[in-house]
Amino acid sequence: MREILSKYIPEMAVTPCLEMIKLNHVHLKIVNERVTRHGDYRKLPDGSHQITVNANLNKYRFLITLVHEIAHLVAFTKYGRLIKPHGQEWKYTFQQLMLPFIRPEVFPSSLLPVLARHFKNPKASSDTDAYLSVALKEFDPQNNKNYIFELPIGSVFRIHNGKVFKRGNKRVKRYECVEVNTGRVYLFQPNAEVELIND
Repeated sequence: MREILSKYIPEMAVTPCLEMIKLNHVHLKIVNERVTRHGDYRKLPDGSHQITVNANLNKYRFLITLVHEIAHLVAFTKYGRLIKPHGQEWKYTFQQLMLPFIRPEVFPSSLLPVLARHFKNPKASSDTDAYLSVALKEFDPQNNKNYIFELPIGSVFRIHNGKVFKRGNKRVKRYECVEVNTGRVYLFQPNAEVELIND
């Protein structure tokens, strides 16, 4: 397991992650990319705990996702299964489990202040924190995608499922975009990654 983990997370995080995995009896599965999520946790019918994490994540996002999912397991075990999945108990647990990793031996110095800000009140996904999402993307392999906030108003773009939209105005935090085929208006997070067709 050490050899496998060291391919996916920063070297200085391998030993503490292995200890967390063993302590909580986690069956870790590294899976192909799922567009809708980076990872998930579930308790299996035999009582064992399975965590899946997408193989295509950069090592910093992989580490955050792995600890995020272990935090679900630990919070459910400690506080019971009736707590909200991303409620106060989970947030507190996630903060406590991440604390030992938020240091320069594990994360690049450019990420540390963004992580410190994020973990004051962690979100349900690193993607819903636009600052963290953009900071983490710096460590992804280059791709042909843009963020919604980078596109000029009126740009036409495609999302992962092939649907085509036209970018509109920003509301408070999200962007109004019109689906070209139906005329329906959808709201997009500023850090949604899309493929620009034309501007």
